[in-house]
Amino acid sequence: YQELRIILFSQSIQSKIEETREKFRSEYAQEPTDRYESSDLERLWREDGLVESYLEWRHFVVEDALKMIDESLRWRKELNVNEINESCTQKSLLESGMHYLHGYDKEGNKLFWFRVKLLVKDVRLLQEKKKYVAFWLERYVRREPGSLLTVVFDMTDSGLSNVDMDFVKYIINCFQVYYPRLLCKYLKHNIINVTAWRIVKSWLGPDAISRLRFVSRSDIQSYIDAEHLPFHMGGTDGFSYSYPPLPDEDFQSPMSESPSQDDETELKDGDVGSTDSFEPAPRPRKVCFADDGGTDAGSRGRATRRPNTTFKSSLLHVSPAEELCFGLREAEKRCLIILQNVTKNAVAYKVRTTAPEKYRVKPSSGSCAAGTSVEITVSLHGGSQSAPQDRFLIMAAEMEPVVTGANQDLAQFWKEIPKSKVMERRLKCHILQSLKPTLNLDNHNYNSPAISNGTNGHQDIHTTLLQVMASSRRLEQKLDRCLWTQKVIIVLVMALAALCFCESALWTFLI
Repeated sequence: YQELRIILFSQSIQSKIEETREKFRSEYAQEPTDRYESSDLERLWREDGLVESYLEWRHFVVEDALKMIDESLRWRKELNVNEINESCTQKSLLESGMHYLHGYDKEGNKLFWFRVKLLVKDVRLLQEKKKYVAFWLERYVRREPGSLLTVVFDMTDSGLSNVDMDFVKYIINCFQVYYPRLLCKYLKHNIINVTAWRIVKSWLGPDAISRLRFVSRSDIQSYIDAEHLPFHMGGTDGFSYSYPPLPDEDFQSPMSESPSQDDETELKDGDVGSTDSFEPAPRPRKVCFADDGGTDAGSRGRATRRPNTTFKSSLLHVSPAEELCFGLREAEKRCLIILQNVTKNAVAYKVRTTAPEKYRVKPSSGSCAAGTSVEITVSLHGGSQSAPQDRFLIMAAEMEPVVTGANQDLAQFWKEIPKSKVMERRLKCHILQSLKPTLNLDNHNYNSPAISNGTNGHQDIHTTLLQVMASSRRLEQKLDRCLWTQKVIIVLVMALAALCFCESALWTFLI
């Protein structure tokens, strides 16, 4: 019954998505129009997740979602967001450090800093400041699709002259209208003007208000660790913004499990390269966590905790598409990345990470022949533990055909290849958690330490949900049987009472 409800709910969402598309096509984009960018409309027709994000933010009220989509697409057209880049953003704003992306919160979400003291109210710059914010957000969405942001309003040393209500309202609209699935939470540090923020709060919808937190130096570490906080917030991060260049992930070359000559060259040069010619790699197995051997297919299947989706580009198919999952068990300290070459030429690749001291990658670089695949093993080194803020960067570029039997120097290839021809894919780290003690509905043992008898108590969320649903269904069936038994008993009692009445009447008649 519960499974049926989930299926029906999914079908209901899909029907809402189709209804939204049809109504938007008929009411807003019926004829060729210059109100929207054609590329944005194509995404709207193609990507279910984009439409669902608008519906979700508007609680699946189609009419409200349509207005939101219209406003969002018109904004993207007005600011030419699809073409926005560093070169078309005002240099003085990039140099100011008013906004930047740096560090992570405790949930592994990137921090988007807003240093209010650097904001000067100037109507003439409002449009440029809007482009400036759009540049940061669009850049992040393109590089890490599906990832969330925590916005930190740092009001240290700011005053009333720094409060630009129009600009603040624009930032709120960015997360409420233009990027509805991007926001994790707002953290407002050192609020100085309560009245102003009461006005701001009135602009927020119920969903945004639920994500708003007012913090001070004493409690901000409930959300962000000290290593990602500046000194004036009680942290230990000595980061100081400067431009150029833009601050970015500090991706470095990882250590290989068994360093080869290429890896030694890579570490010396500070770049990932290989001097060997490529060799056809074996075909990929099912994407799963690498195990220590001696495990059967069943245990290996249990080691896979997250759905394995694939990122598809014109060069490589990358699986998993978004994240690597690590846990505390030995089988969960190693993951596989599978790269499949979909071009007619060899593709060079290299892997970098923000935590090279934690991970060993084998191979960390190389090339993949046309039509073949390569498996990359990522494992935790020693007693290291993965963290949500750890990231991996996969870089790939198509190589020119070479003479048969000739070796191609990959180190030289990476030095010469233009950045515009390099594909990049970022992967996050997901930390597997043990389930807390709970009820064992199957055995009716309410002191059982886990939901099921899975290895070490680790359970996939989807599996656990199905178990709970199955237990719920069994309880419903038992309840139905109890109700049926109760009805039978009532009928029997009523029949017995009727029989007694008839017997009494018969004796009265005979007497």
